Amino acid sequence: MDLCSAVQFLENKTILVSGATGFLAKVFVEKVLRIQPNIKRLYLLMRAADVNSAHQRLHKEVLGKELFSVLRGILGSNIDSFFHEKVIPVPGDISCENLGIQDITLRAEIWKNTNIVINCAATTNFDERYEVAWAINTMGALNVLNFAKLCPAVKMLLHVSTAYVRG
Repeated sequence: MDLCSAVQFLENKTILVSGATGFLAKVFVEKVLRIQPNIKRLYLLMRAADVNSAHQRLHKEVLGKELFSVLRGILGSNIDSFFHEKVIPVPGDISCENLGIQDITLRAEIWKNTNIVINCAATTNFDERYEVAWAINTMGALNVLNFAKLCPAVKMLLHVSTAYVRG
């Protein structure tokens, strides 16, 4: 798939991204928002206690980063409304069933609308306790797969391996 067809493929798509505060997910989110402004929506799954905490993490750890400066330059004063329209922070945890998404209305909305699932969530701490690494990197990937199976409109599931990805 060349870049033009990839950009066209993303048009009007809804994407669920796990591990949204991680390095690779941030780069992916910025690139998608910059090259395909007609993306329908990005649900960004991140560990957070509630929606307010997820919003804070989104702005502090993702959208507020220098990485988004080119997009800020392109959109200028429209950047906040663009982010508000396109980017939805989702509190959750891939080590849990249904990705730990407690809000049943939001969970049903994600199931109904998601076309692409990108799993970037992982622990990259090579000294992590075994049971924690297993829960996130192994069972988390299975939980993402099972969640994607419940999305009737899903066209693609992409798993980003943690092998040799370390910040």
